Amino acid sequence: MAPEADGSELENEIGYRLKASNGKMQSGQETHSSEGDEEDEEEEEDEEPRLKYASLTKHLKPVYRNGGATSSFLVGGDKMVRGTMVIGTHDGNIHVLSLPSLSSIKVYHAHSASVSAVSISPFPPPLPSPKSNANTRLVSAQQSSPAPSFAGTSKGSNPGRSPKPPPVPVTNSNQIYIATSSIDGNVCVASLIDPKDVMLRNFGRPVHGVALSPEYKSDHSYLSGGLAGNLILTVGGRSGTSSTSNAGAGAAAAASGWLGAFGLGSNTGKDTILHSGEGAIRTIQWSLSGNYVVWVNEKGIKLMRSNLHLETNEPESAWKRISHIDHPNRAVWEEMAGVWKPHAKWVDETGLETEDLDTSQVNGLQKAPSHPSNIIGAPLPKSTARRTRSEKLVAGWGDTIWIINVLPGGATSGKDAGKIARVEILTILRTDCIVSGVSLYTPSLLIVLAYITPEESASSPQSTPTRGRHRRQNALQPEIRLIDVETKEEVSVADTLNVSRYESLSATDYHLEVLPAMQITQKAAAARGAFEIIGGGIWDVGMYPARLFSSAASVQSNGSHSAESSSRVPSDLHVALPVPGSDQTVHPSALTHGMKIFIQSPYDCVLATKPTLADHFNWLDTHAMYEEAWNLLDQHPEAVGDNSEASTESTPSTPTRAPAKEQGTLMDFFLDNKSQTTVSGSGRRNLNSHVEKEKRRIGELWIQQLTKHKNWGKAGATCGKVLTTGDHWEHWVWVFAQADRFEEITPHIPSTQLQPPLPSIVYEMVLGYYVSNDRNRLKGLLERWSTELFDAGPVIEAIQGRLQVGDISEDTIEDGEVGRDWRILMECLAKLYLADGRPAQALGCYIRLQDADAAMRLIGEYHLVDAISDNIPDFILLRVSKEQQRSAPMPELEQVSREAIRLLVAEAHHGIVRPESVIKQLDTRYGIPNPYLFFYFRALWEGETISAPPGGPTDVENTSRARKQTLIDERLVSTEGKALVSDHADTALLLFAEYDRPLLMRFLKMSQTYTLDFASRICKQRNYIPELVYLLSKEGRMTEALRLIINEIGDVRQAIAFAKEQDDQSLWDDLLNYSMYKPSFIRGLLEEVGTSIDPVKLVRKIPEGLAVEGLKGGLMRMIREYEIQHSISEGVARVLRGEVAAAMADKGKGLNKGIKFEIGETNKDPIMMHNPRTGRPRQVKKGQCPGCEKAFLPEDAELLISFPCQHVYHLPCLLSFEGKELEDIPASLMNLEWQSEYDRSIGPKIDHAALLRNQLNRGCPLEKSDAG
Repeated sequence: MAPEADGSELENEIGYRLKASNGKMQSGQETHSSEGDEEDEEEEEDEEPRLKYASLTKHLKPVYRNGGATSSFLVGGDKMVRGTMVIGTHDGNIHVLSLPSLSSIKVYHAHSASVSAVSISPFPPPLPSPKSNANTRLVSAQQSSPAPSFAGTSKGSNPGRSPKPPPVPVTNSNQIYIATSSIDGNVCVASLIDPKDVMLRNFGRPVHGVALSPEYKSDHSYLSGGLAGNLILTVGGRSGTSSTSNAGAGAAAAASGWLGAFGLGSNTGKDTILHSGEGAIRTIQWSLSGNYVVWVNEKGIKLMRSNLHLETNEPESAWKRISHIDHPNRAVWEEMAGVWKPHAKWVDETGLETEDLDTSQVNGLQKAPSHPSNIIGAPLPKSTARRTRSEKLVAGWGDTIWIINVLPGGATSGKDAGKIARVEILTILRTDCIVSGVSLYTPSLLIVLAYITPEESASSPQSTPTRGRHRRQNALQPEIRLIDVETKEEVSVADTLNVSRYESLSATDYHLEVLPAMQITQKAAAARGAFEIIGGGIWDVGMYPARLFSSAASVQSNGSHSAESSSRVPSDLHVALPVPGSDQTVHPSALTHGMKIFIQSPYDCVLATKPTLADHFNWLDTHAMYEEAWNLLDQHPEAVGDNSEASTESTPSTPTRAPAKEQGTLMDFFLDNKSQTTVSGSGRRNLNSHVEKEKRRIGELWIQQLTKHKNWGKAGATCGKVLTTGDHWEHWVWVFAQADRFEEITPHIPSTQLQPPLPSIVYEMVLGYYVSNDRNRLKGLLERWSTELFDAGPVIEAIQGRLQVGDISEDTIEDGEVGRDWRILMECLAKLYLADGRPAQALGCYIRLQDADAAMRLIGEYHLVDAISDNIPDFILLRVSKEQQRSAPMPELEQVSREAIRLLVAEAHHGIVRPESVIKQLDTRYGIPNPYLFFYFRALWEGETISAPPGGPTDVENTSRARKQTLIDERLVSTEGKALVSDHADTALLLFAEYDRPLLMRFLKMSQTYTLDFASRICKQRNYIPELVYLLSKEGRMTEALRLIINEIGDVRQAIAFAKEQDDQSLWDDLLNYSMYKPSFIRGLLEEVGTSIDPVKLVRKIPEGLAVEGLKGGLMRMIREYEIQHSISEGVARVLRGEVAAAMADKGKGLNKGIKFEIGETNKDPIMMHNPRTGRPRQVKKGQCPGCEKAFLPEDAELLISFPCQHVYHLPCLLSFEGKELEDIPASLMNLEWQSEYDRSIGPKIDHAALLRNQLNRGCPLEKSDAG
C-alpha cells in the first residue's frame, strides 16, 4: 500500500460499521422484534465483563476542589506499577500525581485558560534506581512529622501565607519535564524537580497539541501545533524566561537564534515550521522509540521521520514526511474534521494484556512473551531495537479507527525502494459513535471510549453543532467497548460509565490513557515472589504508602488570569504536602500488574483493569456456572481471595461483587485486594482452609445443579471430583440410591478412608445392590474397595441368600459362560470370609472353585490342613478340571493332583489327616480302586511328600550335614510311609495291582502285612504269574511255583534262577524231571546250570532217542564251564599256598630277629597316637613309653614289653591300654622270677610269652589306633 493512500478508499474496501452496544442498528439495517431484543439483552447480561471499574474521583479531591474541571490528561509509567499522572484543568492548573498512590507531587498554575495537551519527556518516565530509592526513603523519613498542607489552588490563592514546603525528591523517576499547551496560545515546559527550570512560549494562537522530544533534557526541543495550522519545531530557550514564538520572523530571528547558541544573543529559542496549510492541528505524538512523529490536522493523519537516532548516512532524512492518510471521504467529515478531536497512541506491544484470564498471570504478574526483549531486565540493544522493530500506531478520529504499522527502512525494490520507512494500514474500523479515546487492549482487541448521542442525533450527522459550539446537552453516558480487530465486532457487551454531568459533556471532554501491563518471567516469579522481583520499594508502596509518598507536593499560583499574567513565567511553584485527613492510601486497583486504563472526564476519573481470578470466580458463582467455578478454584486456589488457613469455626469469606454499572459500590469491590496472587508457604492440603471450604460449597452447588437436570452420569463423576468428606459423601450416595442411580455414583465412591469416615452402611448398601443385579460389578468393587471400609457380615449374608435361591449355580449360563455368576459369588464370598476372620470357610470356597493357588496359600498361611479332612476328594481335585476327570490319562491326572496328594501324605505323617479318612472319602465318592487313592498310597509307600523349604546352610560342612540329614529324613519318611501303607496292605495291594504292576512286585517282596490268600487271588485274577510264583514260594509251595515257571512262563533261565535261589536239591530234581521232555529246557539246563548240579546226572536223565537241538553245543559249553572252574580253582590254590609261605617266612624272620630297646634316648621326631580311653591324640617319641610318656632308663624296675613294630611299653602302661587294672593281672605274670641274671633257659620265656598272649591278645595299641 502506498504511503499516500486515500484513507476513504481503503475504508470503503475493508471498513465495517459496528453494531451499537445499546442494541440499536444503523439506518438501513433490519431491526429485530421486541422479543428478539429482550432475548439479546438477556444473553448480554449473562456475558462475563471483560473489564472491572473503580472510581478514583475521591482520590483526586485536590484536582476537583473549588469546582475545578479537567481538560487534558496524561499517564506515563514504567510497567512496574510506578507511574506519573499529569492532569490539566480548565483553570490552567497542572496537577502532577504519583502512581500508584495517587498522591500529589506538584501543582502549579501554568496557563490562563484551558489546558489542551500534556507531554512528558522522557516517556515513559525512567526506572527508579536503588540509590534514588534510598534517598527517597530517607527524605520520606525526614518528612514523616506533621507539616502544614498547601493544596494546589487556582486563581485567588495566596502562597505567601503558607510556609514553603520541601522540594520534590531528586529521583530517576522524578527527573522528567512536563510540557503543556493551552488555548491561551502558550506552551509551558517545566522540570518536575527544579522549580527554576521553566520556560513559557507564546505562539499567538490557541495551541492544541504539544510533544516533547524524548531527549528533551539534552536537545531542548519540542513540537507544537494548533489553530494556526503550523507544525512548529522549537529548539532551545533559556530557563526561567518567557518568550514569543519567532516562527516566520525572518533572518533576524534566525540570527538571534544562531548567536544565542554561542551565548551572544538573547537565546530565546528557535522555531521552525515543519508543515502548514492543512488546517488546525489537534494532536501531536512522538513515537516510543523517538524515531517518528505523528500529527493530525483537518486533512488527515501525517507521519514523519524525526531527527533522533539517525544513521551517519541519513542526516537528510530528519523531519521528512513518511506518509499521509486522508480522513474518510464523506460529507460529514468535511464539516466535522476540525471539530472532532483526533486521538493517536503509539502502542507498546510488550505491555498489552493477554487473551486468557486464567493462565495469563503468574503470582498476579502477567507472563512475559517468548521474545527476550519483552522481559524485564533483558532488553535488546537500543541500536538494534531502533533499526529492526516496527512500531504500531492506533488512531481514532470521529467515527473511524486506524491501526497503522510503521516499519523502519524502505523496500529494496519497487516503488518504496530507498524510502525512510514504510507505513502499513492494517485495519480501518468504522463505528457508530464518536471516538473519545482508543488503544490496543490485547494484540487482537481494541479498547474504545465511545461518545454516544441520542438516536435522533446519531442518525443525522448534520445535526452535530457547528465548529466552535461544544454544547452537548443531550449526550448519553460514555461507553467502553472492546472490538476484535479481525472480525471488527464487539466481543462483549459495552460497559456504560457513570460519570457526573455527562449530559452536558462533549466528545472532547473525555480522555483515555493506558499504563502498560507489567510482565515478568514465570521462572523469576517462582524463585523470588512477585514483590521481590518488582523491587525498588514496591513493598513500601503497598505497606507504607504514606511514608513513601510523603514527599509529594503541589504548587499554588497567586497570579492573575489576565493576558498579562499569562505571559509571565509561573515562578511561584511550590511543593504541596498531603492534606491532613485526606485519603492518601494506595489504591488497590492501581497496584495491579495488568494493564491499567484511565478514563478521565472533567469531573470524574475511572480506572479500568482486567478482572482478576477472584472476579472471574465471583462472576461464575453468581451466574450458577459451578463447574467452571470449581475448576477455576482447583487450578488457581488464589481465585477465592484470602486463602489463609481458617479455623473450623470460622466462616469462609468471599469477595462481594457489585453490579458492573453501579459505580457507588465498585470502589468497595476494588478495595478487596485479597484476590491478588500470593505464594503459598505450605504445600499441604488443609480441609478446613478457606479454599477447601469454598471448593466444597461450589462442588455441592454443582452437584445439585446436575441432579436437578437429571444429568446423573456427570453428577456422579462430579461427586468423585469435588466431595472430600464422609458426611457429604453419605448424603449424596443416599440421594443417588433413592433415585436408583447406583451405576452413576458407584465408580466414584472413595476407595480410601476419609476424615470423617464414610459410614460402612453406604458400602454395604451398594454391595448388596450389586449382589442381586450385577455380579461382575460386585467383583470389581471388592477388588477396588478395601474390606476395612465396610462390615463383611451383611454382605456375606446377602451372597449366601442369593446362592440359596437356586437360580445361580455351577451349571447356569450367563452371557454364554457356564457358571460365571456362581464363580464370581463364590470368589467374593471367599474374600469376605477372610475379611471376617473365617479362613476355613474361605478355604472351602476356594476348594469348590478349584482355585488351587488360593487354597494352598490359605493352607500355608493359616495352617488349615485339618479343615480339608472333611472334603478330601474336592481338595485332591483342586487342579483337575471336569474334562480331565473324564478323559485325562493317568500321567496327566498324576501331574495335576500331585501337590494335593503330597500335602495329604505329609499330614498323614503328622497324624492330622489319617489314611483311613482319605480311604473312606475317596471310596465313598469313587469306589476302590480309583486313581487318586492309588496316587495317595504310592506317595505314602515311596515317601513322596511336600518339598523342603529352600535355603539352609551355605558353607560346605553345613551343606554336607544338611544333605545327610535330608537323606536320613527321607529314609525315615519312607519307612514311616511303608508302615502306614502296611496298615492297609490289602487296599494298597489291590491299587498297585490295578495301576502299577512293578510296584506290586516290590510291595509283595517288602511288605509282610498283606493277606497271602487275597494277594494270590488278585494275582490269579489278573494272571500275574511272576507275582504268583513269588507268593507260592513265599507259602512254601516251591514245586507248584516251579511248575508255573516251566508251564506258564516257559523261561528256563528263570526256572534255574528260582532253583538256585531256593537251594533245594529236591527242587533241582523236580526241575530235571519236568524238563526231560522239553528239548529247549534240556539245552538251557546244559548251558545255564553250570556247576549247580552234577553234569553226569543231568546227561543220564536225558531220554534216549530224544532229539535235542544244540545238544552238542550244550555239552561242550557245560564241559568248558567245568574246565574253567577247575582251572580257576587250581590257580586260587596256588596263590593261596604262595601267600601262606611268604607270610610264614616273614613271621619266622620276625621271631628270629631281636628287638632293640632304646634306653635313655628319645627321638626328636614324634609320632601321633590316640589314647584308647580318652580318644585324644598325643605325640609319642621313640625311647619312651607311649602310655606314661616317660623315657626308658637302665634302672627301671618295670618289665618292658616290645612289639614287632618296635613300640615298647611298661607292662603296667600296656595293660592300662587294654583297660585292665593291676589287680586283674595274674600274680604269676607280675612275680615271674628268673633263675639267674644270665639264665639262658627257654622254658620261663615261653611261659612268660604265653601268659602275655593271653592277656594282650590284640597286639600293639598304637598300631591299632593308626589302623583305626
